[in-house]
Amino acid sequence: MSMIATVLSLFGCGSPNLPLEVVKKVDLDRYLGKWYEIASFPQSFQKGCNCSTAEYFKTDKGYIRVLNTCKKGSPDGETKTADGKAWVVDTNTNAKLEVSFFWPFKGDYWIIDLADDYSYAVVGHPNREYLWILSRTPKMDVTIYNVILDKIKNMGFDISKLNKTVQTCN
Repeated sequence: MSMIATVLSLFGCGSPNLPLEVVKKVDLDRYLGKWYEIASFPQSFQKGCNCSTAEYFKTDKGYIRVLNTCKKGSPDGETKTADGKAWVVDTNTNAKLEVSFFWPFKGDYWIIDLADDYSYAVVGHPNREYLWILSRTPKMDVTIYNVILDKIKNMGFDISKLNKTVQTCN
């Protein structure tokens, strides 16, 4: 570790050069279900999305089905969906997954923060270019949101890139 990275870590400041850590353990059965996107780093595949959600379902084939849904253009816009697969790549924690929506392309899906009661989760990528803040409800308490922002900033994410997701849908 470089001297700068060491000093930053001593003061609780993350660095994009340090390895991204995941949560210690994820109970996949508790993680399954519907999540609302509260905020994310803008991605081309989500352009124009409002009211974004992700649902996770266990399959009998050993992977997790991922169903992403959003309203295109506005909260009243056309519903768009993307169906994918996820699988655990680190069975010690269940916090590192890979997701694929278009085979053979896949991406890292790392759970880097998770509420004890599974009311919120933060998903990131080790390159820190992808980030999603998820909640079991369409709205998140501002205090919790601000605590999450502090945590992800300390993990080396550029929180100025975060966009809040419109969740006022019909």
